[in-house]
Amino acid sequence: MDISLQKVDKVSALLTLNIEKSDYQDQVEKTLKTYRQKANIPGFRPGMVPMGLIRKRFGKAVTAEEVDRLMQEKVNEYIRENQIDMLGMPLPNEEKMQPIDFDTQEAFEFVFDIALAPEVNVTLTEEDKVDFYTIAVTDEMVNRQVEMYARQHARYEQTEEYVEGAMLKGLAAELDENGNVKEGGIQAEGAVMMPQYMKNDEQKAIFATARVNDVLTFNPMKAFESVTEVASLLKVKKEEVEGLTADFSFQVEEITASVPAELNEELFTQVFGEGTVKTEDEFRARIKEGVAAQFAADSNFRFLLDLRTYLMNKVGKLEFSDTLLKRIMQANNPEKGADFVEENYDKSVEELTWHLIKEDLMKKNDIRIEQEDVALMAKEATRAQFAQYGMMNLPEDMIENYSKEMLKKRETVESLMTRAGEQKLAAMAKSRVTLNEKEVSLEDFNKTFEQ
Repeated sequence: MDISLQKVDKVSALLTLNIEKSDYQDQVEKTLKTYRQKANIPGFRPGMVPMGLIRKRFGKAVTAEEVDRLMQEKVNEYIRENQIDMLGMPLPNEEKMQPIDFDTQEAFEFVFDIALAPEVNVTLTEEDKVDFYTIAVTDEMVNRQVEMYARQHARYEQTEEYVEGAMLKGLAAELDENGNVKEGGIQAEGAVMMPQYMKNDEQKAIFATARVNDVLTFNPMKAFESVTEVASLLKVKKEEVEGLTADFSFQVEEITASVPAELNEELFTQVFGEGTVKTEDEFRARIKEGVAAQFAADSNFRFLLDLRTYLMNKVGKLEFSDTLLKRIMQANNPEKGADFVEENYDKSVEELTWHLIKEDLMKKNDIRIEQEDVALMAKEATRAQFAQYGMMNLPEDMIENYSKEMLKKRETVESLMTRAGEQKLAAMAKSRVTLNEKEVSLEDFNKTFEQ
C-alpha cells in the first residue's frame, strides 16, 4: 500500500492512495470463511458450501466493501497523523480518478482533491484598538423592573368599579333585535372576561366605568374577533357562535382587580430569596446589578462582533481554492442546485475565514473548551432564558435539570461549545487589546446593530 500527498498550490493538493491485492486479500478470505459458516444454500449442509461457490457468489461484494473500508481508514489516518490542515472533505479527482471494476481489477488507485486551509497568523497587542460599549443603567430601567416584579407578585381583590386589567364575572345573555333577552337564546352564568384584551376600542370603552350590578350591552364578536374566545366566554361550542351577530347584555356580579405587591420584605424575599434584601434601597440596588449583568453579556457580544470585524480587516482576504470549496459545498448540499452554492459562497468563505482566525488565536493562547465549560454555558443560557420572564432566583437544582436537558441535543451542545469558545476568546482579547470604551444609552447601543 502506498499513500502520498502532492501540493498543487498553496491551498490545494492531491492525495493518492494505491491499494494492492495483498493489502486486502487476507481480510476478504477471512470474511468469506465467515460467510461459508453461515451460508444457507440449498443442497449443502451449513458450513459445507464449497469456497469456490462462496467466492463466486459473495467475493466481489466483499472485496468492494473491504477496499472501501481500507481506503477510508488509510486516508483518514494519513490526514490525522500528518496533521493535514484540510477544509471540508476529500473529493475524488474528476480527471485522475478512474472508474473501478472489481471484476477485472486487483489493484486500485484512488486520487483525491484536498482543499488546504490558508495560513493564518494573528496576534493581539495593546496596539490593537477595539470599541467596547458599556450600557448605562438608568433609574427608569430600574423603575420598570421594580414595577414588573410588583405586578408579577400582585394579589387579587374584589372591587366595586372597574380598573384597567381587572377581570369581570357575570351573566351574559343574548338579546333580540329589540334589545330584550332573547327567548331560547344563549345565556352564560359566571361568564368571565378581561376587557383589556378586547380588540375593538369601542367595545372596550363600554366597560371602562363598569360597576358591580351594572347591566351593560356589548357585542362579543366585535369585542374579541375570535370564535374560540367568544365560545369560551359564552361556554358553548365554536359551531354555536359561528355567524353570531347579536348583542349581549352583561350583568356585572364581580370585579376582581390585580393589586401590585407592596415594596416590602415579603416581595424582596419572593424575588431574591430569604434574608438577602431587607430595604427598598437594597432591592433597587440588586435590580440595578442584575440589569447591569444582563447588559454586560450584551456588551461582550457587541465586542466580539467588533473584534471579528477588526481581525478580519487586519488579516485581509485569504486565498482559498474556490473551485474546490464550491464542489465541497455542493457535495454537502446535494439537494440544492448550483445557484445555492453561488449565492451562499461568499458568506460561507466569510464564516470560514473567521473560523480560521479563531482557531489560530485559540491555539496560540492555549484556549481549550472543556466539558465543564459547556455545562456552565448551558446553565448561563438557562438563567438568561428564565430572566426574560423576570424569574431571577431559581433553585440550583432546577437550573441543573433544565441545563441537562439542553445537553441531550447534539446541535445544542455544538452551539454551546462555540459560544464557550468565543466567550473565552473575547475575555483573552479584552486583556490584550486597548479598549476604546464608550458608555452609551440602550437606544444608542441598539443602533450599533443597525450600522
